[in-house]
Amino acid sequence: MSVDAKILSALRAAPWGVSGAELSRQLGMTRTGVWAHIEQLRALGYDIEASPHLGYRLMGTPDLLHADDLVARLGKTRVVGREIHVFQETTSTNDVAARLARGGAQEGAVVFAEAQTKGRGRLGRAWISPPGKGLWFTVLLRPDFAPQGATQLTVAAATALCRAITLQTGLATEIKWPNDILIRGKKIAGILTEMRAELDHLQEVLLGIGMNVNLEKADFPPSLHRAATSLRIETGQPVNRAELAVAVLRELDRDYHLIAQGQFDRLAEQWQDRCSTLGRQVAIRCGNRLFHGTAESLDDDGALLVRGPHGHLDRIVGGDVTLE
Repeated sequence: MSVDAKILSALRAAPWGVSGAELSRQLGMTRTGVWAHIEQLRALGYDIEASPHLGYRLMGTPDLLHADDLVARLGKTRVVGREIHVFQETTSTNDVAARLARGGAQEGAVVFAEAQTKGRGRLGRAWISPPGKGLWFTVLLRPDFAPQGATQLTVAAATALCRAITLQTGLATEIKWPNDILIRGKKIAGILTEMRAELDHLQEVLLGIGMNVNLEKADFPPSLHRAATSLRIETGQPVNRAELAVAVLRELDRDYHLIAQGQFDRLAEQWQDRCSTLGRQVAIRCGNRLFHGTAESLDDDGALLVRGPHGHLDRIVGGDVTLE
């Protein structure tokens, strides 16, 4: 944890105030050094009050994603969030995470961007990513299982997103297979899972997540007004993006641990409880193939099981789904 992260963590742990002498002792540096870091945080927009009697107090935080602040808020996790990077702008956080992975970044590294110029969803579709309005990020994972198990991670991300959104806003969410999170039938978030694998083993998975947090109607092109929404639109007020980001990472870390412990069935139950696709007649296009039938359940790897018109059960890992 960096010095700034330690300072922010100490300030949050002592809302009544912490003295410069105590911070100096905790950090192993001079009080002048502490003051210099406090000034750096103030320059970023953190409202830190200094009082001769109460010491330093954190009075307010800026509406930005700051890696040290996210680390301080998150605290210790098993895997997800071991290291956090924040970029003001990038093409796609999946692209950056892929480069970090090739450079040896540790599992659980997270890449956030305040804006993406080439954000993408499934099937190469563009993802609107205006600056300071959403959560656009990628988590690097190296799970110890075969490539077909990667679908479990999409399930884990979906359940984690749903829980975090409800915890932070009270809004009810639903999942549209395979990777969309909806509120009142409109898309609020999406998941893009990309991987590098050998024949029988995953080398790495890039779990890309885009969430519309504080976008307003004018931020969406007219073509998306009926299909997409944001947490701000649904709640009628701005949502603290840093708090929401930490909630998502914490819930995802929990889900990933369950998968590592062989307890995917617990996540599958949560997913099925929230999935609006199950029990519906669907048409799913996978490349040049088109499947029709009733979406029944998930299998042990997280693939969708669809019962065709003649009773045959198809196992579908990904595709473009339409409700019939």
